[in-house]
Amino acid sequence: MKLNLKNKFSEELPEDPIKENSRRQVKEACFSFVTPKQTKAPHILHVSREMVNSLGILEADIETETFTKIFTGNEVMPNTKPYAMCYGGHQFGNWAGQLGDGRAINLFEVEHNEKHWQVQLKGSGETPYSRTADGLAVLRSSIREYLCSEAMFHLGVPTTRALSLGLSGDEVMRDMLYDGNQAFEKGAIVSRVAPSFLRFGNFEIFAARKDHKTLKTLVDYTIKHHFPKIGTPSKENYIKFFAEVSKRTLDMIVHWQRVGFVHGVMNTDNMSILGLTIDFGPYGWLEGFDFGWTPNTTDKQHKRYRFGNQPNIGLWNLYQLANALYPLIEEVEPLETILDNYKTDFENKSLEMMCSKLGLEQNDDKDNELIQKLEDVLLLTETDMTIFFRNLSNFKKGDSKKGLEIVNAAFYTPNELADGIVQQWRGWFELYDVRLKKESFSDAERKDKMDVVNPKYVLRNYMSQLAIDDANKGDYKLIDELYQLLKQPYAEQSEQEKWFAKRPDWARHKVGCSMLSCSS
Repeated sequence: MKLNLKNKFSEELPEDPIKENSRRQVKEACFSFVTPKQTKAPHILHVSREMVNSLGILEADIETETFTKIFTGNEVMPNTKPYAMCYGGHQFGNWAGQLGDGRAINLFEVEHNEKHWQVQLKGSGETPYSRTADGLAVLRSSIREYLCSEAMFHLGVPTTRALSLGLSGDEVMRDMLYDGNQAFEKGAIVSRVAPSFLRFGNFEIFAARKDHKTLKTLVDYTIKHHFPKIGTPSKENYIKFFAEVSKRTLDMIVHWQRVGFVHGVMNTDNMSILGLTIDFGPYGWLEGFDFGWTPNTTDKQHKRYRFGNQPNIGLWNLYQLANALYPLIEEVEPLETILDNYKTDFENKSLEMMCSKLGLEQNDDKDNELIQKLEDVLLLTETDMTIFFRNLSNFKKGDSKKGLEIVNAAFYTPNELADGIVQQWRGWFELYDVRLKKESFSDAERKDKMDVVNPKYVLRNYMSQLAIDDANKGDYKLIDELYQLLKQPYAEQSEQEKWFAKRPDWARHKVGCSMLSCSS
């Protein structure tokens, strides 16, 4: 297997001088060299052909033993030195100190077709940053990560990618809900791919330690390789760098809100400096439209990372990054201006996004009011977000009386809608109808526009759980079925209509469907 390998990160940034793979505080270094764990019986379950091609890997290579060994950590590519990154982070609002790649090991970098990729294994063994954990991952969480990263890409959401999903052949002990009930699960490894896996926490750790020399080295490296248009290092360009990170972070979160995605663990160590969705743990898509929903049981009490709070958390995290970059800038005002811009930009971009979901293009002063009334009525009874917005595109001007009928499939209890709720819905459809008459395009044109921003298929937690249940029995077909389905989330795919459905009752309170933890 021949690849155009690069090692820019490990060659240009300071390394940990200690070569022993032992848990410790790593100072004045961006990474530590480590070797992935040898596994009992590695086996590749699924491969993303798209990412294979993006890396310049030949189709014939996929079936080789070398491919299996490299992407399960059982063989190291010649002329490469795997490593784990050092970073810190704020977890649930509190500074947690050094965290780092506790179960992720970066294999190498690849340049192909003028694009730069970093390849990383998740679940391939312990590192100096593993703390009290084993550095491994289980099949359950690995299936979720593999499917979700690729689903997000095809939804048009900025994201890290996945190259392969493999079994290690080892059994891994896990306490799935942190309730004392430990059990062995199948070990698995996901090969992840991104231009960079740098996080806010990579910069925070050096600022927290007052290691401004390494902080500057890392920022300069990041601008040089990932934000080259900004130019050479300077105070002005550090400000531009922060502004660009802020913009990308906001764009990513607006996409999350558009498709109803809830990340679940928006700690600063899970925030990509490139504005990519990263670290797919206890995530979920909204079933019923609910600003207060979070899939993460760890966050059940305070719901810090609930759906409606994600834009605010993005801003909070940017404040922490601003604090980390301040020693290089030493001016508060430009940083505060960027953070203030985030707030106004969110209002504008959120309005633009919601208008696109409703098929509205002309500017109208009352659009905010129309959207607010829609959100209010959506909360009156459990209403499936994905189905509602997808079916809304079938609405025709002048037919407001049929509005409820068109979106009826989105209601979880359509036969129990109280008269008051029905009247509010009818009132909203009348307003919507009046608003649509101000648009110049036809019903068919509007439907086409709405159907490319409102997905028909998303990776609902119960769908992942069905694939996990089958996989635990040795049947991996559903992984590929869902993978293929989610490559075209906006297409009708009438043969897959069974997946365009509300969450079934059996999944409402099932572990893995409605309740998830960070255990993986």
